Amino acid sequence: MVFGGGAVSLRAVVESLRPSGRNKGGSRLAHGGVAEWKALREGNYFLPYQAKWIQDPSRRRLIEKSRQIGISLCTAYDLVKKISRKNSPFDAWVSSRDDLQARLFGADCVHWAKVLNLSLTPLACHILDANGKVSAHVLPLGSGRSIYCLTSNPNAQAGKRGHRVFDEFALNPDNRLLYAVGDPGTLWGGGLDIISTHRGTGNYFNELVNEAKYKGNPKGFSLHRVTIEDACRQGLLGRLQDKWRAANADDARLLWKDDDFLQAMRNQCADEETWQQEFLCVPGDDTAAFLSYDLMASCEYGVDGVDGVDAVDGVDGVDRVDRSDGGDGAEKAAGRPLAACRSPLFAGVDIGREHDLTVIWVVERMEDVCFTRQVVCLEKATFAEQEERLYALLARPNLKRCCIDQTGLGRQFAERAAQRFGRHKVEGVTFTSAVKEDLAYSTRSAFEKKSVRIPADKWIRADLRSLRKEATASGNIRFTGERTRNGHADRFWALALALHAARQSAAPANKIYAQLI
Repeated sequence: MVFGGGAVSLRAVVESLRPSGRNKGGSRLAHGGVAEWKALREGNYFLPYQAKWIQDPSRRRLIEKSRQIGISLCTAYDLVKKISRKNSPFDAWVSSRDDLQARLFGADCVHWAKVLNLSLTPLACHILDANGKVSAHVLPLGSGRSIYCLTSNPNAQAGKRGHRVFDEFALNPDNRLLYAVGDPGTLWGGGLDIISTHRGTGNYFNELVNEAKYKGNPKGFSLHRVTIEDACRQGLLGRLQDKWRAANADDARLLWKDDDFLQAMRNQCADEETWQQEFLCVPGDDTAAFLSYDLMASCEYGVDGVDGVDAVDGVDGVDRVDRSDGGDGAEKAAGRPLAACRSPLFAGVDIGREHDLTVIWVVERMEDVCFTRQVVCLEKATFAEQEERLYALLARPNLKRCCIDQTGLGRQFAERAAQRFGRHKVEGVTFTSAVKEDLAYSTRSAFEKKSVRIPADKWIRADLRSLRKEATASGNIRFTGERTRNGHADRFWALALALHAARQSAAPANKIYAQLI
């Protein structure tokens, strides 16, 4: 590792940052901090790919990475180390995808500052621009410099000099603007780190990676690439098992080998594209999908503060009732519970039984935007169970309209619901080619206009991505979805029907819906 003109070891740098066994307040570090300090000092805390990233002296670094391999953690360490040096000339500005991630990155910085026994004050939220609604979680260090952890707003980077870290860059819906605004801030000094998992071939992150790989690297990045397989070969599973053992000495995963772990992770993915993209650094093909990742990301919001795709153990974030393994069917809401919704609700239902999911998608229309409030996925549920869930929803007074796929299995389902709750409230839709085309394009238009909001959930994201537009031999358009264990684009069609229900309540019915009950 090179700093200034001379090469020094990681151990020497760590040693220089730890002046004593006590922190500035006089209290000793917690046992965990001492253990981490000892591991740092002995040079065996970070895994090889993490150490390679930390020790890279390049001013501009770019890494395409798997999920959950500790790159953000070691970047926080590297940043604390740089900013805490005596007479450090620069602050650091970290852009995260949302406020939760900004706080988590700030918490990692606090952790490393404590481990290294640095002088610091508590992490605090500061308002940088009240008019622009820009705030930052700020960690002041004893060097007189601070680390500012910001949300994804590109304008927050304007007019600020110093180090830049763009964490999960591909997930930022305005990442091209973020780069344009933030990169000039390093002109007078400081480095730029761009860290991300891929999010489609059309994403600006993928463009930067391809420039560095195949187009002469005009922006001068030092490119790193770490897949989940690379991380496993370099000791990731052992580190995870240390964590699991501390929580439960009888955890069955303690017997896993690398191949067992990799297969389990692959099985947890919503589909093969998710596995390739999120863990093997292969971007999803946006040219083949009807909805691009960037388009979906621009309309996503968190489910209870959790993005399911980030969880090693797989957080679903929606009500996925799987009768094959005993799902409990507990209701979960996105954004707010249905009982708290005061604006009109609209629902779409895509019917399945043995091979496909039955999906009930509920939106709340607030002004011109439809916010997802509930997504219920029923797998191998009886029709009686499905009707029970739907009828409880239809009984809500502010549920104004529900559109149900009445093709095949759904006809009797839609007829019974209409008889019970009235045809003014329940509408059956037969999925002809023309109807599906209209629903699909209307749904994409809602994403383009940002008039819909969906949960940031891995199962939903994969399902919406699974829809493909194909041309038949006769030149007609048809929409298909690959049948996987995650469904058959069932969530997409349920969402499309919910949005159609919301539109139909605000405008005269479209003439192509002549085949309605």
